[in-house]
Amino acid sequence: MRPPRFWLNPPQAPGWQARLLAPFGWLYAAATRRRLRRPGWQPAVPVICIGNLHAGGTGKTPVTIALAQMLGAQGHAVHIVSRGYGGRLAGPVQVDPRRHAAGDVGDEPLLMAAFAPVWVARDRAAGVRAAQAAGAGLILMDDGFQNPAVQHHRAIVVVDAETGFGNARCLPAGPLREPVAEGLARADLVLAIGDSAAQGRFARQWGAMQAGVKGRACPVPLLTARLAPLATGMDWRGLRVLAFAGIGRPEKFFATLAAQGAVIARAQALSDHQPLARALFTRLEHEARQHGAQLVTTEKDAVRLPQDLRPRVLTLPVRLEADDPQRLMALLDLPALA
Repeated sequence: MRPPRFWLNPPQAPGWQARLLAPFGWLYAAATRRRLRRPGWQPAVPVICIGNLHAGGTGKTPVTIALAQMLGAQGHAVHIVSRGYGGRLAGPVQVDPRRHAAGDVGDEPLLMAAFAPVWVARDRAAGVRAAQAAGAGLILMDDGFQNPAVQHHRAIVVVDAETGFGNARCLPAGPLREPVAEGLARADLVLAIGDSAAQGRFARQWGAMQAGVKGRACPVPLLTARLAPLATGMDWRGLRVLAFAGIGRPEKFFATLAAQGAVIARAQALSDHQPLARALFTRLEHEARQHGAQLVTTEKDAVRLPQDLRPRVLTLPVRLEADDPQRLMALLDLPALA
């Protein structure tokens, strides 16, 4: 389901729908507040939570992958714990791409398993315990910022710079899981993802939001990053494509593909995590033939395809590029390796 357009209104003009739904947003925020009062379990190894204030995607998976690569290169024994959204397995179970499908563990855990051991667990504390018992020296928790089950060494709030905090209202009046000021008061840093134009727009909203942060002796550090296509040797220039994507904001993928020089004959936006059944794929493939186009999708969508269909689709992988990786590592403030 696509988010309602009024969620993207500026905070100073949230729209009549947001005002009408505001009492329900207050109730949602109060429920989140009560849940977060519960004490969390303290693991023996550092846990870095990569979360957000939004319902839906803001780029947490690319951030998790980038951190797994950066920290792994420094010698940390990195494991990832995920809820496994969209998968049937409750866990804790270690993701094995050779025997697990997206329907088992979710699409994002399958994608991340190429970069570090990944554990799927609806009980996050149980997932962290399993990773710790398997030799993890550092755990990246994909999502879970509003889940109090585990105490975090550091918490990163990821923001899509293009949409910012939207109208700054809580569900269903807006896109947020909790009020901005309360969320940022628990965050150790904010990572905004987007191009320079989007970063400029978010910087203006950020300045206004910082005035509302409570309980901090200093502002929450803001870092910036962007998603860039991975150099694979593929020449997209002039290639006629039918692009499909079921991610938080499919239009970002279509824009990236066009910027690479591809000619988009048609763009099919799907719901985030939408299952890619054979009937849907058959329809897309038929339309691609009618347009004389090649099917292309994201890495996350590709892992939801049945294994035998994947060779018939091209993917455009993207990776996170932090603008100041040294500062990012310093803010994580990890203990020195023995």
